Amino acid sequence: MSQQLGGQPILILRQGTTRNRGQEAQNSNIAAAKAVANAVRSTLGPKGMDKMLIDGMGDIVITNDGATILKQMDIEHPAAKMMVEIAKTQDDEVGDGTTSAVVIAGELLKNAESLLNHQVHPTVIAEGYQQASVKALEILSSIAISVKPTDTAMLKKVAETAISGKGAEAYKGLLCDIVVRAVTMVADPDGTVDIGHVNVQKKVGGKVEDTAIVEGMVIDKERAHPGMPHVVKNAKVLLLNAALEYKKTEVNAKINITHPDQVQAFLDEDEQMVHTMADKITASGATVVFCQKGIDDVAQAYLAKAGIFAARRVKKSDIENLARATGATIVNSIDAITKGDLGTAGLVEEKKLSGHEMIYISECKNPKAVSIIIRGGSEHVIDELERGIHDALMVVSVVVEDKKIVAGGGAPETELSLQLRRYAPTVGGRNQLAIEAFAAALEIIPRSIAENAGLDPIDMLVAIRAAHEAGNRTFGLDVYEGKPIDMLKVGVVEPLRVKTQAIMSAAEAAVMILRIDDVIASSKAAGPAGGMPPGGMGGMPPGMGDY
Repeated sequence: MSQQLGGQPILILRQGTTRNRGQEAQNSNIAAAKAVANAVRSTLGPKGMDKMLIDGMGDIVITNDGATILKQMDIEHPAAKMMVEIAKTQDDEVGDGTTSAVVIAGELLKNAESLLNHQVHPTVIAEGYQQASVKALEILSSIAISVKPTDTAMLKKVAETAISGKGAEAYKGLLCDIVVRAVTMVADPDGTVDIGHVNVQKKVGGKVEDTAIVEGMVIDKERAHPGMPHVVKNAKVLLLNAALEYKKTEVNAKINITHPDQVQAFLDEDEQMVHTMADKITASGATVVFCQKGIDDVAQAYLAKAGIFAARRVKKSDIENLARATGATIVNSIDAITKGDLGTAGLVEEKKLSGHEMIYISECKNPKAVSIIIRGGSEHVIDELERGIHDALMVVSVVVEDKKIVAGGGAPETELSLQLRRYAPTVGGRNQLAIEAFAAALEIIPRSIAENAGLDPIDMLVAIRAAHEAGNRTFGLDVYEGKPIDMLKVGVVEPLRVKTQAIMSAAEAAVMILRIDDVIASSKAAGPAGGMPPGGMGGMPPGMGDY
């Protein structure tokens, strides 16, 4: 980038900086965003295909999940990175609909490109898209269906829709049952759900059918001492956030010993300190202790002698979930233990799972934290199962919180497209063109679902549109029958928030990319020549390395 002044060029940007302006910059950004959308489009719908991703280390991921695919892809282009951001936000907010959000954004930009070619200004398109997205959210809330958080049959259908098309689909009956039980157990009385209270553990081995829910916690630890019992029934659980070991002085103290007996007395005092701690735990009536910090050898021996089951260095998140599962209070000081701080569990036992010891805390009364143990024949299988279960947990928790669902199978997108086409002429002006482009872009969802199922996308789109024109708002594409049917009747339903978030994110990203008319990229700074450190060679005064 240079300016002429009296025949002398003035350089403003560093040498090697590249700059794309106007139409060229827009075309480059739109092409990058479309490429990202096309990369994930084939995974959409119940008959979508999977992707195999191999990273620089040679690790393999096989998945159907849009967010995972984009996270694993090593993307360089800045506009393409913005598309990855859409998928990430969608995944964090609602857990499902990541592919839909990216595909809609790609189609919005593709339709904007043809408007740009017809000399419609990017700001006009951006305005129209913003108007259309606001109207789309209004329409969505008007077609949403209310659902009670206690309607487990409907919650299972929501989970099934999220799992459809993923590797976990073959076992969706079992998995959806587990997911709905987990979410309804950990839901707080005010309806909020934090899926962090569902502790998912993966263990290679066994069959997928061995995947199970534990009404309590499973932690990846073993007993602190082999002399401790393997099984404790009707356990009184103590959760400690304090170390069971003798306290070292915090100041630099010097102890003068003048007689050999004093060494033994000093050591005995240390042991006595630990003994007192162990006695306080025993006196509280606790039969199981989970300690967030260390338990030293002496304390382990005392606890084992008292028949107490103990585990040490338990993760903070596990301790917090144990408190929710057993009803115990986390105690920060051994001196402060009272009987009221103890929680209860019907059964605490150490079990071997695939040659690995784990502690099961089960048969808890009204547990507010639960565990799901995923089993499968290989690492890739259980990783994909975990992604499917995560998506299902997220969508079920969203429905429990929002109590609103919409039909799936491309039904809401078709209805939105239809209503936005009717709305566009009422706006008039050039914005009408952008709103019509937005309406057309939404049809990419039913079109892609049809394409991925090997059906004729145009025939299917026309058939679904005709059903909606006739007033059947919940009609979507049945990929198995190859015709539009009522998605509510067959139980293909999704949370309202999945759709609102996808449309909002896609519109925002498309508008942001459209408004860019200048891309200025600095050249990557080259490393110091000859590998010499920036300050010259060691021992040289500063600046000497330049000579």
